[in-house]
Amino acid sequence: MIPNLQIDARRLWDSLMETAGIGGTPRGGIARLTLTDADRQVRDWLKQECERLGCTVTVDEVGNMFAVRPGRRSDLPPIAIGSHLDTQPTGGKFDGILGVLGGLEILKTLHDAGYETNAPLMLVNWTNEEGSRFAPAMLGSGVYAGVFDRAYADSREDRQGVTFGEALEAIGYRGSAKAGSIRFGAMFELHIEQGPILEQEEKVVGIVEGVQGMRWYEISVTGREAHTGSTPMPMRRDALVGAARLIDRIEAIALEHGPSAVGSVGLIEVQPNSRNVVPGHVFFTVDFRHPEDAVLDAMERKLLAAIDEMTRKAHLEPELKKVWESPAVRFDADCLASVQKSAEAAGYPARRMISGAGHDAAYIARVAPTAMIFVPCAGGLSHNEEESTSLEECAAGTQVLLGAVLDYDGRGTERPS
Repeated sequence: MIPNLQIDARRLWDSLMETAGIGGTPRGGIARLTLTDADRQVRDWLKQECERLGCTVTVDEVGNMFAVRPGRRSDLPPIAIGSHLDTQPTGGKFDGILGVLGGLEILKTLHDAGYETNAPLMLVNWTNEEGSRFAPAMLGSGVYAGVFDRAYADSREDRQGVTFGEALEAIGYRGSAKAGSIRFGAMFELHIEQGPILEQEEKVVGIVEGVQGMRWYEISVTGREAHTGSTPMPMRRDALVGAARLIDRIEAIALEHGPSAVGSVGLIEVQPNSRNVVPGHVFFTVDFRHPEDAVLDAMERKLLAAIDEMTRKAHLEPELKKVWESPAVRFDADCLASVQKSAEAAGYPARRMISGAGHDAAYIARVAPTAMIFVPCAGGLSHNEEESTSLEECAAGTQVLLGAVLDYDGRGTERPS
């Protein structure tokens, strides 16, 4: 039976609005790129809030933060609740941070009630989930799970040439704990859906069974710079024209592989970027996603063929790098059962679903039982300053998160350390 504890919806909402001011934008969003000073400020805020509750906060070598609230039994591994504090350059108020502040609200609720769990509870902030400054995404959780090593993470560069390692040192969040050494027995992650399904179906809670596969590529197309007024059209080696044809083909590849496939070009740089010079170099990124890895294999083959065809015809020189590959993930049945039970106990309309977006839980599922909970966002809009969800929806997701953690804790006293 899940204990009858209720989170404080207004307190949760106030914390969301307070932290939205750290890196807040004039249009009401957040620009809190990972390992910037704004990221440092929100990390400091979280550390202080956790320590006020008597938690011990530890930081590992890639900046992941772990706040532990003791349980009755120190022989049981902690149950983790985690997400991320970093945002996109034009991010919203809820992506990622709802999962961290929802976890913080749970710690506050238990503290106020004097309730002691069997296992310790652990609140986690994962570093560089977004991947918008340092690619690939989910870098901190990836190092924790052994997908990447510290040296690889430290070497990642932003578009200004600053490395992840340099930025981490600059904000003072290089911890001494080795990545992966701070263990836990399971993790639950709360997040906004970042899609329209829950809102369209009038469901309050998504019980997330897994995450679709994702692949990121970087493509460089090199031609030859020339004067736009004096270079005949047949003699041009226009890198931007070649890139444009490839971008059009990328959309077609996604459409060819059914309703579950998506493909996007989200970043593009043109050089020399002058109005009277034929572009000689273009750099852009590609993001392919699908719930089945075999379909992603087919999409990748089509991309390679398109690059070869388009650049050969236009006498251009291409370069392709695959910078990230995250296979499709299925979450733990036992953790999902606790989420299902909690949603039913709270009386919220729920549905099972697959996440279209990547999350730290996808990597953590490789090393610990893991599950996710979704709540709706208005119009399915995310990675946008207009991203929005309601006080009631944030509270519902956090209440289900609390119930799931307590149910898992109540059923898990015999799990080995």
